[in-house]
Amino acid sequence: MDIKKRLYYIIFVIFLVVLAGSCGYYLLFGGKPKYMDCLYMTVISLTSVGYGEILEVTGNVPAQIFTMLLITVGMGIILYGISTLTAMIIEGALTGILRKNKMEKLIKKLSNHYIVCGGGETGRHVVSELIKNKEKVVLIDHLDDNVEKSRHIEDLLYIKGDATDDQNLITAGIDKASGIVICLPSDKDTLYVTMTARMMNVNIRIISRMVDQGLQPKLKKAGADSTVSPNYIGGLRMASEMLRPAVVDFLDSMLRSTQGNIRISQFNVKKNSQIIGKKISDLELTDKFNLVVLGSRYKDKEIHFNPPPSTILIEDLAVIIMGDVENIAKAKEVF
Repeated sequence: MDIKKRLYYIIFVIFLVVLAGSCGYYLLFGGKPKYMDCLYMTVISLTSVGYGEILEVTGNVPAQIFTMLLITVGMGIILYGISTLTAMIIEGALTGILRKNKMEKLIKKLSNHYIVCGGGETGRHVVSELIKNKEKVVLIDHLDDNVEKSRHIEDLLYIKGDATDDQNLITAGIDKASGIVICLPSDKDTLYVTMTARMMNVNIRIISRMVDQGLQPKLKKAGADSTVSPNYIGGLRMASEMLRPAVVDFLDSMLRSTQGNIRISQFNVKKNSQIIGKKISDLELTDKFNLVVLGSRYKDKEIHFNPPPSTILIEDLAVIIMGDVENIAKAKEVF
């Protein structure tokens, strides 16, 4: 039995004992006393506070026997409940329940956030990078070790549970999320969560991790917008280290620099946006936000590098920019 069920069970049993005691006194005295008097008598008997009898128990043998049984059984249950609650507080279980409830309330308020399924070696880096970019993130993982290793990340919201459980995806707000990154160790689980996420939110962007490269067509059919193979990426990285080390060092320095959070990002021109029809130069990204425009792409077409300032902004155009994450977040908020 989990902690929450144990807590509810203890409260229910104590309530049952009090109810049984009150009804017992009411019946023993022929339904004549007020029910509040019966309840009062039950409580003072169970707690052994020593107040005077409000009902005439002395001399009434059935009532005396009932009172002795009530005190014996009831006190045992109450002492068990108190010891269990004390153990839960000492173990931090009760604190965990309160933290979980607070976390779920915060998650309910989110929209346009990102969900990361799996807090292992890959998922932890994904969560950390998203939060560094000022994005709202919810992590789902059922392993205590993975959750503990991720909890040091500032502003992290998490759900301790299995990502293959639909209820955990619903709790994470998948219907209002912008994207989901699936970093589960099992390709079978990744495929299932990919399909489920697409069914729950047809507009969400899905990035799926895979171990077996042959799974890519199935993941695409299941609804993944993009797939990532750590083995494949690792191989490309090692080749790049050999052929173009300066480029690799430049990108690493950008991601790991302690002098600032410089990132390459993008903002998308959405339907009914106020900037549709304007030129890139009209946004004054360099003057107002100290951002550099690196490229642009319309839907899934090829990237246009270093687009001219006269480029007209149209719906579904992605503008690729580089700059400090704080300034990127401000620009996204404005546009």
